[in-house]
Amino acid sequence: MADFTAAALKNIFAAPIATNAPSNMFPVRNDHPVPRKGVRKSGPIGTNKFYGNFFLGNQNSPSYVHPYSVAWAKGQGATSSWGLCVSHIEANQRVFGDRAPDTGAARYFLNPVGIQSLCLSAVELGSATILTTDNLKSQSANVNLHANANAQPMVTFPLVQGMAYVTAVYHSGTPVISSGILFKTVTRSNRSPKPGVTKYTMYLENGKVWHVYAYAQSGDPLDLRVLNNGLARSAKPFTGFIQIAKDPGGAETTLDAACAAYPVGVTLSAAVKGKRARYRFTFKKAGDQNTKLLMYALPHHLASFGKATRQAVQDKIQLQTTTKGIAKAVLADVWNMIEPNMPISMDFAPWDPKSGPKKVLKDAAIQTIRPVALKEISQDMNAQTNQDSMYFGGKALAKFASICYTVNDLLKDPATAKTGLANLKAAFNRFATNKQIFPLYYENAWSGIVSSATYITGNNGADFGNSFYNDHHFHYGYFVLTAAIIGYLDPSWMTKANIDFVNTLVRDISNPSEADKYFPVSRNFDWYHGHSWAHGLYEAADGNDQESSSEDTMHAYAIKMWGKTVKDANMEARGNLMLAVQARSLNHYYLYTADNTVQPPEFIGNKVAGILFENKIDHTTYFGMNIEYIQGIHMLPLLPSTKYTRPSKFVNEEWTALFNQGRVDRIEGGWRGILYGNLATIDANAAWQFFTRRDFNPSWLDGGASLTWYQAYTAGEFRLDGF
Repeated sequence: MADFTAAALKNIFAAPIATNAPSNMFPVRNDHPVPRKGVRKSGPIGTNKFYGNFFLGNQNSPSYVHPYSVAWAKGQGATSSWGLCVSHIEANQRVFGDRAPDTGAARYFLNPVGIQSLCLSAVELGSATILTTDNLKSQSANVNLHANANAQPMVTFPLVQGMAYVTAVYHSGTPVISSGILFKTVTRSNRSPKPGVTKYTMYLENGKVWHVYAYAQSGDPLDLRVLNNGLARSAKPFTGFIQIAKDPGGAETTLDAACAAYPVGVTLSAAVKGKRARYRFTFKKAGDQNTKLLMYALPHHLASFGKATRQAVQDKIQLQTTTKGIAKAVLADVWNMIEPNMPISMDFAPWDPKSGPKKVLKDAAIQTIRPVALKEISQDMNAQTNQDSMYFGGKALAKFASICYTVNDLLKDPATAKTGLANLKAAFNRFATNKQIFPLYYENAWSGIVSSATYITGNNGADFGNSFYNDHHFHYGYFVLTAAIIGYLDPSWMTKANIDFVNTLVRDISNPSEADKYFPVSRNFDWYHGHSWAHGLYEAADGNDQESSSEDTMHAYAIKMWGKTVKDANMEARGNLMLAVQARSLNHYYLYTADNTVQPPEFIGNKVAGILFENKIDHTTYFGMNIEYIQGIHMLPLLPSTKYTRPSKFVNEEWTALFNQGRVDRIEGGWRGILYGNLATIDANAAWQFFTRRDFNPSWLDGGASLTWYQAYTAGEFRLDGF
């Protein structure tokens, strides 16, 4: 695309939001309940990244780099290795839960952990071995194994998401390769695939084939001796790097050609023009600089590749991932991905993907909504928002912000909106001056804005684990969205103090640049996976997870709209791009139509993921098994972006499978309102009739939802025949 040349358009990730220290209203903590175990890096550290298990807990839970998982064996497992073990799970190894009686879908599927396909270690590693990490970036990290706490690294593993080879860089260590599956045969190639490269092929007892490539940077080449059917070791110390790769079948020639180069980092960049965006992964590589990198792309990458990158896809070389379908190999140092339809016309009004924003309501609708709005905007905003939870406080603020917007813009009543807005600003100010029940701290162990709740109460799960960096994009997204609406309705509110407060929250969850030394880059959104991770500093054998895909899109929408309000075009563009990527990825991995070919057919009948982990998907929630909880947590909150990321085809299938024919009316509480709000995507009239019924029960409203907004959302003039 000629109009997307780097020279013509600027990189929307290049400039930081800010580089100053957070305001001194945030008390600084030099401690954190979670120690930086083995971390050899100063400054910000990603707390929701694929490598988190290497510095959490016992440091030996898996890291999911896709399509492989890697874990420090730590002397355990079938190999008793002290090295890094590599595993790859095929689809036929999955374990499925019981079938649900109504849909017939499996309640969960998971991949076995602890299978040590091949382990890369050294003779010198043993019970005194320690593991450290360094070079921790948003999509890469180094894992180092030291013979003891006082030694320099014996082996370094550069980990990058999507890598086709697991690479071990040896610093005069004596290599050991072991297998918990056991060797059937180990053969040394008579022909070197490249000058200086020694190749071995290992046939394992499970019928799988792995290739081993070794490049000696000094000294003798690798000379492996097979000691038994589970262990091979080098005859002498080795300085250089060893790479292992699973051969999915028919890939040997390509693997031979691409060996000797390996990735050590990724640079994300993006340019936008109108509603089109190109985002790019530029891989930094080591080893043979004349060899193109072989990396694995996930389904949503493949669907968005530009022409040149599509041509680099090796269609016949593919491996199963744990929860992201089939990954295909790409032979390229740069991936270009195109999102052609960003929602640039979307603002605060109800919005439709085909017809755009709906800012005008007919008089009859306005007359119906006005008395409801007058009642709700008069509620005690101070009391409802003064909570001991950033999550629930933020939800309440965003609810009242949407009411103020609706009254001002859709009901055309600026006088009433002004009164409500004054109360909203006063309620928001409690947080903007950090005087809420549990004030926020800036803690510089991991570098971020956290709730003081755990520090004060000692409860590690306080406020959904905010102090442990859990759910920050959910929590802070509601505040960012509220601020965007306040600033839109009253530009005079956009003082330096208020802008700095909101920008600090955005920097915590979505800092775009390493030039900001106070926060890690992209704490929550994972640009490789195409969605965020909510999981904070908690060790987990199944890796990171996220429950509410819709609150993930809420945070992206909030960033887009705050960027628009504060006139930060790059931030607005990043929000638009995140929404576009999410609209693609969520409909591969989280939201399932009948024609979904990414997730197992045994599972897609659930229609939504429930909780998506790196290693399993469980059709449940953290707060209960009711079907309205599981489906509804992927619906709330109802926003202009809802129809963009939850397309009508999906909504129709989910409604038909689970909630039609009166089933929705057997659901009690705020979940009924959430389900009917979701119905508006495919049947706005039915939703309008529900939200305007004379006997409407306020208990049908979630704490983060208002009847005012639900009615306005369903009353767009393009939908109602009765007006």
